[in-house]
Amino acid sequence: MATVSPSWNYTLHLPHDPRAPGIARGALRLILTAHEMQELTPTAELLATELLTNSHRHTKGPYALRLRSAEPGRLRVAVWDTDPRVPPGFSRAGAPTPHDTESGRGLHLVRACADTWGASVLREPGASKGGKLLWAECGG
Repeated sequence: MATVSPSWNYTLHLPHDPRAPGIARGALRLILTAHEMQELTPTAELLATELLTNSHRHTKGPYALRLRSAEPGRLRVAVWDTDPRVPPGFSRAGAPTPHDTESGRGLHLVRACADTWGASVLREPGASKGGKLLWAECGG
């Protein structure tokens, strides 16, 4: 008998603390294991690490990790932060980062490893608190 896998999502609100990205990665691993999606863990963890690190390094406020599975075997990893500016390395037309730079390659890595990616600028201050949401999807 086939079972239907309902869609799900989790949001983990994080303080601007250097331990927050590691805590978020641990939560991601637990969630994927609970939903029997362990095969996505390496890619999802890489996507989350790069997006979380970008938020931690380039913003001063809180940020959040959001995990969503709207269809079986697919995962959307998203990170919200308070800065509405989308990083240049995340745009589809973004120029490659020179190999001799010390930073800036992470979002290019997200683009290379994700099936799809995107950004939403949240201009309404209300419930969204403004800012932006960078997301990437992976799965079969």
